[in-house]
Amino acid sequence: MNAGLSLARAVADAVLYEGYLLYPYRASSTKNQARWQFGILGPPGAAESGTGEDHGMWADCLLEAGAAGRVEVHLRFLHLQSRTAERATGDGFTPVEELTVGSSRWISWDEATEQEITLGPFSIAQLVAGMTAPISVAAHEETELVRDGSGAAVGRLVRRRRNLSGALFLSAVRAPVAVDPEGAAPVPLWRISVAVRNTAAGRTTDKRSAIELSFIGTHILLSASDADFVSLADPPERASEAAAACRQSRCWPVLAGPEGQRDVLLLSPIILYDHPAVAPESSVELFDATEIDEILTLRVLTLTDEEKAEARSTDPRAAAIIERCENMTAEELQQLHGILRNPHALRESPAPGDPGNDGFPTYFVPGADPSADPGGDAPWWDPARDAAVDPESDTVLIDGVPVSRGSRVLVAPQRRADAQDFFFAGQPGRVTGVHFDVDGGTHVAVVLEADPAAELQEWYGRYLYFSPEELVPLPPAGNGNNGKETSP
Repeated sequence: MNAGLSLARAVADAVLYEGYLLYPYRASSTKNQARWQFGILGPPGAAESGTGEDHGMWADCLLEAGAAGRVEVHLRFLHLQSRTAERATGDGFTPVEELTVGSSRWISWDEATEQEITLGPFSIAQLVAGMTAPISVAAHEETELVRDGSGAAVGRLVRRRRNLSGALFLSAVRAPVAVDPEGAAPVPLWRISVAVRNTAAGRTTDKRSAIELSFIGTHILLSASDADFVSLADPPERASEAAAACRQSRCWPVLAGPEGQRDVLLLSPIILYDHPAVAPESSVELFDATEIDEILTLRVLTLTDEEKAEARSTDPRAAAIIERCENMTAEELQQLHGILRNPHALRESPAPGDPGNDGFPTYFVPGADPSADPGGDAPWWDPARDAAVDPESDTVLIDGVPVSRGSRVLVAPQRRADAQDFFFAGQPGRVTGVHFDVDGGTHVAVVLEADPAAELQEWYGRYLYFSPEELVPLPPAGNGNNGKETSP
């Protein structure tokens, strides 16, 4: 078993179940009326008719491999499974919204089952020739009888899944590699194209039918042997041209597994950085990508007994969440609150902002002497030093140009920026302040000139924040008013 693949699965599972349950984890919760948020491959025609999502996703990725290179494909998704509660009657069973037997309850609910289809490994020669693999998941129905204390059948749970069909496409072409200035022979570079499509027959006419025939939370894990994938988020110089030519649709390829290894790639329906990992402090699968565990855990603990009972009857995974949160120790809950690292512990660092022996940067305030205040009993945050920082007057050099409040800049987000920042790429803005954090980072607050609510945003203090390298200085506006429009 590939160790990197095992670690990648933990993150892939968080992607798989994102949206499966939405807190507070009850069927009656308004948020749970619109589930299945990411990676949905609907049946053909569903997107055009407005009943479902597009039927495909695809991505290019880069692989450095010789003749012995191999690639294995793991297609993973959820398959919707309807669970219908039925009450026993004199002549059979009748569907009901809720079935109660003693202290136990079951609610009619849409569950889902995990599906994983493994293909390969495929050689480079096979990929160059092109591969098409049909995907089929058979329809299924199962019945679970519900009995009372005397053993008599008083109801049943009927679980049904419809047939899924699709296809996976793989191909490879040789990609350009920059010449090594030292003359070393480059490892062959290949652009691998991966596509998966839902090929359900017929056309759906309603949303219910469409989601029943959909691949949900779809993502792909690629595992390489005798080969290494290349980061598209931060490609090496030798592969920069090939990386720029790669295209994606509805998924994003990132290196997965432990840092330093490049034998596993995740094609994710949500944007991630290379080598994503589940935080070690996260101990409960909360179906929210582990980003706000503390808030969700506290929210679960504030549910009433009636709400908890409904959550338990909604889904076995919801019941597990309730159980785990209720049994969480004070120490486990505390570690979700975040980690405060002592910035004064790194006075030996060679320069302010450089990482120290634990990988975290030193505490640094512009204008302060980094050799002063060797620690001792001084607090980690010194109000006197903080008073020396003024966002409204502080300046940062960008491309040799002093930038401060009132300066005009062009927004140019980098590849690792927040996804929403790319909506503002190429737009001019006005700097409202330059901020320095305790770790030595610089953050430039900006309002966009094209934003009709720019002055209102500034009045509220609602800014966009960019690092200096994501901004390009612009000359002052012709009206001499820092880009603000004035009345004629």
